[in-house]
Amino acid sequence: MAADHESARQRAGEVLARAVAGELPDAAQALWLEHAPPEDLLPAAEELTLAGHGRVVSYSRKVFIPLTQLCRDVCHYCTFAKAPRALAQPFLSAQDVLAIARAGVAAGCREALFTLGDKPEARYAAARRALAGLGFDTTLAYLEHAAREVFTQTGLLPHLNPGLMTSTDLARLRCVSASMGLMLESASERLTQRGGPHFGSPDKAPQARLATLRAAGELAIPFTSGLLIGIGETRRERLEALLALRELHARFGHLQEIIIQNFRAKPGTRMAHAPEPELAEHLWTIAAARLIFGARMSLQAPPNLQPGELAALVRAGINDWGGVSPVTPDHVNPEAPWPHLATLATHTRAAGRELVERLAVTPPFARAPQRWADQALRSAILRGSDSLGRARSGQWYAGAATPLPAAARELVAGTPARPSREMARLLAAARRAGELSATEIVSLFAAEGEDLRAVLQAADAVRAQEVGEEVSYVVNRNINYTNICLYHCGFCAFSKGRGAADLRGPAYLLDEEEIARRTREAAHAGATEVCLQGGIHPAYDGHTYLGIVAAVKAAVPDMHVHAFSPLEITHGARTLGLTLEAYLTKLKAAGLATLPGTAAEILDDEVRQVICPDKLRTAEWLDVMRAAHAVGLRSTATIMFGHVDEPRHWAQHLLAIRAQQRASGGFTEFVPLPFVHMEAPLWRRGLARSGPTLREALLMHAVARLVLHPVIRNIQTSWVKMGPDGAALCLAAGANDLGGTLMNESITRAAGGVNGQELDAARIVQLAHGLGRPSYQRTTLYRRVPAAAPRAPVTCEREPATSA
Repeated sequence: MAADHESARQRAGEVLARAVAGELPDAAQALWLEHAPPEDLLPAAEELTLAGHGRVVSYSRKVFIPLTQLCRDVCHYCTFAKAPRALAQPFLSAQDVLAIARAGVAAGCREALFTLGDKPEARYAAARRALAGLGFDTTLAYLEHAAREVFTQTGLLPHLNPGLMTSTDLARLRCVSASMGLMLESASERLTQRGGPHFGSPDKAPQARLATLRAAGELAIPFTSGLLIGIGETRRERLEALLALRELHARFGHLQEIIIQNFRAKPGTRMAHAPEPELAEHLWTIAAARLIFGARMSLQAPPNLQPGELAALVRAGINDWGGVSPVTPDHVNPEAPWPHLATLATHTRAAGRELVERLAVTPPFARAPQRWADQALRSAILRGSDSLGRARSGQWYAGAATPLPAAARELVAGTPARPSREMARLLAAARRAGELSATEIVSLFAAEGEDLRAVLQAADAVRAQEVGEEVSYVVNRNINYTNICLYHCGFCAFSKGRGAADLRGPAYLLDEEEIARRTREAAHAGATEVCLQGGIHPAYDGHTYLGIVAAVKAAVPDMHVHAFSPLEITHGARTLGLTLEAYLTKLKAAGLATLPGTAAEILDDEVRQVICPDKLRTAEWLDVMRAAHAVGLRSTATIMFGHVDEPRHWAQHLLAIRAQQRASGGFTEFVPLPFVHMEAPLWRRGLARSGPTLREALLMHAVARLVLHPVIRNIQTSWVKMGPDGAALCLAAGANDLGGTLMNESITRAAGGVNGQELDAARIVQLAHGLGRPSYQRTTLYRRVPAAAPRAPVTCEREPATSA
């Protein structure tokens, strides 16, 4: 027997080694885990969890809505289900449902979890009468109505747990829910026989429950399932249940989470005196689930059912605590109160993880709502999530002049951070100008807690090392000569069709005389640069841009002309039948000095196909920059982020910019541009997120500093997008430049931005000094501008002078 046990343990060891290498065990190999002790499984399970989810544990802030506690089943451990005589009313009224939901909204909840018994009308006349009084034939029909009311009137995302459902039921409920759930509990038919915990409960038949799960997969419904352990099943039966779930997930990919829940004996039930599973068995099952499903599956254990043991659950493979409510109790386990969220965060941190909030749908599914959500809920999921698919944090929005959260300054100030070992390794490599991989860059963007602070602090240290303490800025004026454009970028609220009057103002077109007048006005106000960009007007060709440059230089010969996006350069060259190099050489001879690196958006064609399908491809944008640098024109580089993109796209963008700079050396600076969503067509159609979170915006500046140094010395922050206070935070997180005073910013303003059209030099100096940093005025090419006598203030035109 001892030899057999040792042999089984050795076979389990083979499974562990393969799992850590990324190889899922087949069904026969998974069963080898039956005799492995927990201490053998836990290290491998934790390693997989860290590989798939990093150092975070998620939760959903929700309210529980017990629509009815009537049920036709008689599970021997359940106190949720009641007889009609034990209830004041068979079903919650619509008013009661909305009252609970509104209390949840007031407490910051984002999810409404509907709990209810299985088809009570099949057992109780009282249920049938109550449903008829409410105007419905079935519990599921009333559930559909209640979920729709909660979503439309409160915005909470419904998650439904109604028991067995047919394909027809599922299809109807998919229209009113972000996700659904059905615990398999066990795949053992033995537990449904006389004397078993599921005897007399037709809805607990394993094959019936697997049929519902299969139908949900066919309909692409994000589904939560899992096991209830300790109700009489064996380890082997648990493994068989996990394998049954994995088989369905392998076919449909729809299982968003697996719950490993431990049985709790409850007074008043037939199993009141049944032994509860030991902690070791709970940990063994969690670890086995992790090994069977792999690194990326979300595994949950309710935190209120193992108080005091949360760190052990984390080490076993948990990455999610499920729903935690600040408003309502756990109606299924009323004897086990929810931990206070602050307490849960503390315990999670003690386990070496950071607590993060998610939506009712887990992050991988939130990132792909076109596949996994009904059209009615897609925009709510997108707008409620961040780039990682988690719940959007905070009330800060780019361009919206929203105040910074009180704790924002703590992210870039205070004592040195204590990062995790892996983050410390990544940051050490970055500080040495090591070539980080795309995967490593994504890990930087995923930083939370102390790791987040460490990334920001490391970027600031590299900034100090590279360019010192001074904050630079340029005195310039924007001249956007037309907002009429042939292209239809989904993020742009600036461009108009000819004569359009929608969104913010009518279409317009400035002539060369007006451009010259504005240039002279800018020079009188002390500007050293005019920045010229516009839409691709149908009448424009390559001569148009040559004429614009000539008009500026004729008006003010020594004015620096920073002009024309790569899209405009491409359009101009194509219309004249010239190569990029030949056309750029003509522009340079006419007086063009540098190019803005706009139109980059995200240098990944997967994203560009969504946000600007008729615009330049990634390779075409890089071709323009390569040609410009080859003829001696320098340029900026930008990224516009926070819409439909993800950190993997940001990583590819940064690596493309770095590779181009190594090859041509022509970028003067890198400029993160947070997506301003308010008037963007893509957002108005419900197809984009609401811009980046403050955390994401700070990380973009910091990670750019770490990835691009030392080949690009200057990281600019946009006060127009970030607001002055947000820009100040970026200056403490890797940025060193505040860009231009602008004197007529109109593109962000058209998108709904309200941070103003100009930030004059005096306010820029004041902002830098508020950080204890000196400042200096620079030229476009980062040379110092000698101090000059103060000029009389000039009032610049705020609106276009010529309408189209």
